[in-house]
Parts: sequence; structure tokens; C-alpha cells
Amino acid sequence: MTQDDLSLEARGGLPETLRVLLADYPREGWPSDPGFGGLVAFWLDRHLMFRNLTSGLQQAAESEMDGAMARDALALRIGRLGSALVQGLHGHHQIEDQHYFPRLAVMDRRLLRGFDILDKDHHAMDGLLDRFARSANAVIRGEAETGTFREELLSFSAMLERHLWDEEDLVVPVILRHGTAGLE
Repeated sequence: MTQDDLSLEARGGLPETLRVLLADYPREGWPSDPGFGGLVAFWLDRHLMFRNLTSGLQQAAESEMDGAMARDALALRIGRLGSALVQGLHGHHQIEDQHYFPRLAVMDRRLLRGFDILDKDHHAMDGLLDRFARSANAVIRGEAETGTFREELLSFSAMLERHLWDEEDLVVPVILRHGTAGLE
């Protein structure tokens, strides 16, 4: 895998060299780990919230396309869920970049490159969030078809899922191994 392959749009996951802690802390064992509560559970809950918001937006778009939801109800749903998604992700990424990532990266220096990748993801996500917001607003104003928004949402959701998955693969094992001292 080359450096170019590690962009959010191109990668299919993190290279094995950045997944080194997953051998000791596999995903299926996270909930039973003594360090799982608190920050780890909170972090994963935030990610679940973002996944649920995108899923709710997709369901609403498909309901309107199937005739099961009125266009004005869709506009309200997109406004509420879309705003929560955009604002939530911006805030989440800001605190990660400014607080958590710098501290987590020094806990296991083998993963410095991984946290750099996540930071670059956040910059890429800014553009994706802007594109998502423009598409959502176009539907709300009645200037675009719901199907066009749904396609944008599916593309956005795939990039978001890739980022969240990779972030979890880095962050959770570091916290489970080293604890939360200096993070909270």
C-alpha cells in the first residue's frame, strides 16, 4: 500500500502496521475489557449516533421516494437530522484533532502515521460535509430530487463509515492498553 492509497477516498482500511494493537485488543473483546467503560464507550456511542443519523436520513429519503412520506415531512427530517449530523461531526472532529489525537499518538508512537491519516480524513470530511449540506439544502428548498440527495448521502455514508471504522481500530486499542490518564 502506498502513501497515496491511504487517502479516505482510496483506502479499504488501515495497513497492518497501523493495526498492531488489534491483535491484543480485537473488536469482539472490547465490551468485556475492563477499560471499555467511560471514554471508550462514550466514543463508540458518538460513532453509533453518526451512523444512526445517516441511516435515518437514508430511510427518510427512501420513504419519500416510495411515496410513504410527504416531501415537506422529508424536508423537516433532513433539516433536523442533517443539522445534527453536520454539527456533531464538526465538533467531534475538532475535539479529536485538538485534544485527543495529539495525546493518543504519543501513547504508542508506532501509530503516529495513523493519527496523521485520521487528521487528513477530517480535512477530507470537511469537503464531504459541505457537499452533503449543499445537497440536503437543495432538497429542502425543492431545488433537487430526493434520489440525487440519496446518492450523495450513500457516497458520504461510505466515506464516513470508512473513517469511523479506521478511527476505532486506532483509538480504542490505544485507550484499552494505556488507559485514559491525560485524556479526560
